[in-house]
Amino acid sequence: MSGRKMNGKSGTALEHRSEQGRGMIGTNINHFRTQSGISLSELAERAGISKSYLSSIERNLKRNPSIQVIEKIALVLNVDLKTLLEVNLPDPEAKEKQDEEWHAFVEALRQAGIEKDNVQDYKILIEFIKWYRERKQG
Repeated sequence: MSGRKMNGKSGTALEHRSEQGRGMIGTNINHFRTQSGISLSELAERAGISKSYLSSIERNLKRNPSIQVIEKIALVLNVDLKTLLEVNLPDPEAKEKQDEEWHAFVEALRQAGIEKDNVQDYKILIEFIKWYRERKQG
């Protein structure tokens, strides 16, 4: 891949895709490695790369390892290369934040006097509001 300027930084298309948040190659490798129960040392040894290099990749310090290195890692992890490069892996921090937002929302409903038993009534009201807005716009 050829380098190009993005946001004042030079980089590759793969790096640019990675910078959009979750899905950096290193984060994905770490996800699958820990999910597989393989240590950093074991993965490095089995993939034939140095432990320090693998650590740098996982910490996203090395954002653009060669395709050959990624293929070796994917083989050891028994993960399809495309999956390892995927940018939409589950983000535990995002899920935690979403859970916190839901808990805050539920608490706000409770403070407003809305009980769990009354949720169905409010669901009907929300559906009516959505229908009314769609009708008004269309």
